[in-house]
Amino acid sequence: MSWQLASFLIVLGALGVGLWWYERSHPPAKLLAVVATMAALAALGRDAFAAIPDVKPITTIVMVSGVAFGAGPGFAVGAIAGLASNVLLGQGPWTPWQMLGWGLVGLVGAALSAVLGSRRPPPLLLALTCAVAAEVFNLVVDVYTWTGTGAHTLVGFGLVLGQAAVFDATHVVASFLFAIAFGQALLSMLERVRGRLHVRWDQAPLPPAPPRRRRIWLGAPIAGLLVAVGVPVAIVASSAHETPAPIARTAKVAIAREVSYLARAQDADGGFGAAPGQEGSELYSAWVAMGLAAAGRDPLTLTKGSHSVLDALRGEASSLEGAGDLERTILALHACGVSPASFPGGDLVTRLLAYRRANGSFQGLSNLTAFAILALRAAGYGQRDATIQRAASWLARQQDADGGFGFATKGAGSDVDDTAAVMQALKAAGPRWQATLARSLSYMRGAQNPDGGFPEEPGGASNAQSTSWAVQALVATGRDPAKLHREGSRSPLGYLESLLQGDGSVRYSRTGTQTPVWVTAQALTALAERPFPIPPVR
Repeated sequence: MSWQLASFLIVLGALGVGLWWYERSHPPAKLLAVVATMAALAALGRDAFAAIPDVKPITTIVMVSGVAFGAGPGFAVGAIAGLASNVLLGQGPWTPWQMLGWGLVGLVGAALSAVLGSRRPPPLLLALTCAVAAEVFNLVVDVYTWTGTGAHTLVGFGLVLGQAAVFDATHVVASFLFAIAFGQALLSMLERVRGRLHVRWDQAPLPPAPPRRRRIWLGAPIAGLLVAVGVPVAIVASSAHETPAPIARTAKVAIAREVSYLARAQDADGGFGAAPGQEGSELYSAWVAMGLAAAGRDPLTLTKGSHSVLDALRGEASSLEGAGDLERTILALHACGVSPASFPGGDLVTRLLAYRRANGSFQGLSNLTAFAILALRAAGYGQRDATIQRAASWLARQQDADGGFGFATKGAGSDVDDTAAVMQALKAAGPRWQATLARSLSYMRGAQNPDGGFPEEPGGASNAQSTSWAVQALVATGRDPAKLHREGSRSPLGYLESLLQGDGSVRYSRTGTQTPVWVTAQALTALAERPFPIPPVR
């Protein structure tokens, strides 16, 4: 076997391991779509600058993707971008080496994110890391060049490095300048996308956040379906009007500590970022407003200087894009006791209704339709309103065979977060949907992990946000979450309490601490046992 062939096989093996590692994590379909989009953007950036040797934005795009989404997605973006861009520039034995090189660039970005934790890298550090990532890519390609020479010695490799020095230096400097020019803007955009991947009524997330498992459950045994359809109907119907159980003392202590943590995390403009000290956004400010109201604290009484969270929401009115932003803001304003009609940019309800389709859905997505129902109910629409009922009827038809719901439509795969959102929406739409809720309740109970928490998809690792969604759905349908636990395990409320940190924040999971302000605010709604829409504090 020749030296070149042996090294080529090693590279293919490394690529295979990297892509297998990413695929083995079963990334959600939405994250796959984001990875594909970023890979296409990176490939297009490389092809667009084809006329200028080694001046390419692809390295910056891949590295920032790694910062935003983590190691697996970062590696996949780089590898796929290398392959896709060579469709125009030309495929050859160099392609796997370039795929590996840009895959490693994605890993460099993920490493930077891991070192900084929840903090965003400053512009200069981001650009310097991008320059380092460019040199990592250069070394991989230089090794490829070296394998094609006859002098497989360190001296021979030194000659290759000398010949490539000008091109390598150009790539490093260009990547640094590209990162200075648009790195921070791209990272801000991807962080927003990541957030919406986790906020289930609007795309973008998380994870990072780290990718979480995606499984598509095609159904259950006939006996299981009979139980799901029959027995839980009676359970839900009999408990539909039960008063939620009193909040346990331990939960009250956790709530008080979390409210104190959020108060310390408030920005000067009254808003909130993903973590204390980070730039605020409507996404996190809205979540905190709802969490505070659920905990019994009027959001308007929590101020920094003379600014409240409402001031921050109004200040970010121009950033609202799409149905998801409108729905979330309407729910946050309701928690503040403020009408969505008097908001900069026009009546939010009128703007939301523009996304309604003829079939009753909102943009043809279960998630957005569920939160449209909740937002409209918060805005004063009655259960019998035609818009509410048509939306609920469309939603009910999207239920999968396992009783759950997904982000999009029937058949796309169920998950806990979207099932919980739909359950709250159907409950808010009136008593007509008891049979649908019963099947969803069966799905939710089957998804609970032995640690008491809930994963995004059954079989995955528990996390605070999915557990919070599940608790809200249980409360909405009249179930006591404190009594839902497997033999010998804690309840979902106990799981959330176990994630409480010394500073009052709530961890995302046993292994993750990302977006602590967001996670803590969402945990508040669960520990306070308040489903959507969260009413204002009277």
